Amino acid sequence: MKRLFFLLIFSWILTPAAAQTAAIKKWAETELLHKIPMEQAHAGICIYEPATDKYWYQYQDDKYFTPASNMKIFSLYAGMKLLGDSLPAVRYYENDTALFLKGMADPSFLHPDYTYQPLLQLLQQTNKKIYLVPAMNVNQRYGAGWSWSDFADDYQPELNEWPMYGNVVRIRHHLDSNSISPALYDLDITADDTLSESIVTRDERHNFFYLKYNPKDKSALEAEVPFITGSVQELRQRLEDTLHKRIGLAVNPPAGRFNVLRSIPADSLYTPMMQRSDNFFAEQTLMMAASTLWDTINSTRVREYLLSHELKVLPHPPTWEDGSGLSRYNLFTPRDFVTVLSLLKAQYPQDRLWHIFPTGGKGTLRNYYQQQFVHAKTGTLTGVVALSGYLVTKKNKSLVFSVLVNNHHETASSVRKAIERLLTMIWREY
Repeated sequence: MKRLFFLLIFSWILTPAAAQTAAIKKWAETELLHKIPMEQAHAGICIYEPATDKYWYQYQDDKYFTPASNMKIFSLYAGMKLLGDSLPAVRYYENDTALFLKGMADPSFLHPDYTYQPLLQLLQQTNKKIYLVPAMNVNQRYGAGWSWSDFADDYQPELNEWPMYGNVVRIRHHLDSNSISPALYDLDITADDTLSESIVTRDERHNFFYLKYNPKDKSALEAEVPFITGSVQELRQRLEDTLHKRIGLAVNPPAGRFNVLRSIPADSLYTPMMQRSDNFFAEQTLMMAASTLWDTINSTRVREYLLSHELKVLPHPPTWEDGSGLSRYNLFTPRDFVTVLSLLKAQYPQDRLWHIFPTGGKGTLRNYYQQQFVHAKTGTLTGVVALSGYLVTKKNKSLVFSVLVNNHHETASSVRKAIERLLTMIWREY
């Protein structure tokens, strides 16, 4: 009560805007930045009101941070600016006898989240000979700075020009029933009554998958494990196994004009990309943008293009290495995030952004901001917690914010709760 009283007295002496900034600064310093779990961390905060072009609070917002999955905000911007209303599935050319197809990195093909499969329908219905045209793809299967030891983890599928099934196998086990999809790959199954939980993994260099389980455990298991995408010949093998058709390989494709076949509405990809923080969707979004602009898949070129055009207004030149935030090479400032979020807010309807971004109580924010005044993207790596997005106060003021925390030595949940206390104070008081 005494602290609140003195803050109120102090605010009467200052202009309303200055008093507001002083009150937030005082609260942040006494209740957030110099207390556990934040006191030993590297933190940056930027809170901005677009309607008045005023910064409500800035703390180290010009310093560089590893932003983790906040990078998906930049992937979202890239997709919304460059891809249009629906995703590019393939480039195709057909004559009287043959259909030639070149992948454009669309991750929705045969993904179980999407029942609408126009490319699959085309491939199943055509009576023409199908030829696969190798795409010009200069990307590697992993992003720069990714952890090699995560090759069997579901959050790090390989990247390629023609994804299938989300580039993961789906392994199911219950009692005596076991399955792997696609069935093209073999599953080695071992019962081990010493296990406390089932183990599902893959050989590091081959598409050999393993399931070890305790026969005393009667619960059902569903797991996803990335497969090695391999060469264009292995892509052809997956297509043949799926379609039950022979697929040719066009070493010398026709010189005619290729058209673009579109697939799912773009927002139906962006929404899970942001709400469940889907790394695969984020990376493939940059790849689709590249194949749309230049007929060559080159995510680096897309990033460089955006930084020299639409995003040249960023206040601090970033180091932008991937689309998902798995890379620790990414370096951005909180003010960079406030800038791109402000661009999104100015260029696209609010209702659309609110639908795409996680909202308090839902998605990756399901355990936080139950009053639903925050629409923001989370980010988490070891020692990293980030949250950037939009905040609507009780007095209906729309704010753009970014809070980036690096090198903390506490639990991620304790840092998230500390950030929640700051943003809740701003929501409640203003």
